[in-house]
Amino acid sequence: MANFMAKALGFKAGENSFRTEIIAGLTTFLTMAYILAVNPNIFGALDMPRGAVFTATALASLIGTLVMALYARKPFALAPGMGLNAFFVFTVCLTMGHSWQFALTAVFLEGIIFIILTLTKVRSWILNAIPLSLKHAIGAGIGLFIAFIGLQNAGIIANNDATLVSLGDICHGTALLAVIGIIITGALVILKVKGGILLGILITTIIGLLIKDPATGAAITSFNGVVSLPDSVGPIFCKFEWGSILSWDMLAVVFTFLFIDMFDTMGTVIGVSQKAGMVDEKGNVDGIDKMFMADSIATVAGACLGTSTTTTYVESASGVGAGGRTGLTALTTAVCFALALLFSPLFLAIPAAATAPALVIVGVMMMAPVVKIDWNDFSESIPAFITVLLMPVAYSISDGILIGVISYVLLNALSGKFKKISVTMWILAVLFVLKYIFI
Repeated sequence: MANFMAKALGFKAGENSFRTEIIAGLTTFLTMAYILAVNPNIFGALDMPRGAVFTATALASLIGTLVMALYARKPFALAPGMGLNAFFVFTVCLTMGHSWQFALTAVFLEGIIFIILTLTKVRSWILNAIPLSLKHAIGAGIGLFIAFIGLQNAGIIANNDATLVSLGDICHGTALLAVIGIIITGALVILKVKGGILLGILITTIIGLLIKDPATGAAITSFNGVVSLPDSVGPIFCKFEWGSILSWDMLAVVFTFLFIDMFDTMGTVIGVSQKAGMVDEKGNVDGIDKMFMADSIATVAGACLGTSTTTTYVESASGVGAGGRTGLTALTTAVCFALALLFSPLFLAIPAAATAPALVIVGVMMMAPVVKIDWNDFSESIPAFITVLLMPVAYSISDGILIGVISYVLLNALSGKFKKISVTMWILAVLFVLKYIFI
């Protein structure tokens, strides 16, 4: 058993803890399980069968995370990406007027292209060309981004027409529950309780049974059954629209999916890998090609099953924060997705207010790399600051990276520091500028 775990999952008995890896996998799953509820609702706008979309979402997540566990042997989980699913539904289908079959075809082609780019090491070549200061900024920016997502999902941060965002009603409902959860989880982490993040989620979920949502008058945490058989993916399985693959619209959509997925994944891998200590002294990520391949295979599988681009989830940081370092963490998360197919009512009972504290605490942990940035060298610190700032305020990991790269090249070029700018960075900056102009 020990030999199998070492070879298949990268688990080392003297270095890694079985209990810690299992808890980390459960923690990762609980912080990203919301996708099982959100994805069917988003695709419902296209009149796609919600039950089939739920099954496709769980299966795509299971396959992608399993490949990450057994092939890449890393503690990362995958699922259909937020933002990418919105682009699929609201831009490609509802705005551009294409069918969901057209969009699935674009996702499938994107996955195939990513496999090719990974095999030729183009993706890792691009990643390793990014300066160390930007890599540190990416990790910190993601920390702020996921913390903001947690606060927003819980209602601690609310929409405001005058100032865009403002403090929500933290004395009632989900916001109150999330505040309580942050305090409890924070205390557990400070006390260095093993599995403190997971315990915080579970305790907050239980407290949710006692706190009512002012809008509905019902308890925030509610259980609507335990077991249900999954629906078939038959109505959406491999429903591709091959007649449109040579159109300009298909080219534009595939290219956009490529950009968003590539840099969201790169940002997530860099940030979470830094937290896990899986980078060298230059900030390069160990085993990056295998992680990218898992991401690519998952995207192809997801498209065949009937869902949008499957990508490495930034919520994996919560599992890393709980101590996950090997493929056993990802394998545990994959098993949870398999169980979710049968126990979806139970898993979906965990409210966003209960997972928000985990995202906030992990956000704190991921801010650590900013101390490695030379803030006195403005040619490094200004692009780094832009990268960190834009991720939460633009609500996009990829935009933070793209504009960070552009600003790095322009500021150093205008300052006469041409030797610092590699050929790859010049090429990336030009491509990113063209992206904003034409896409």
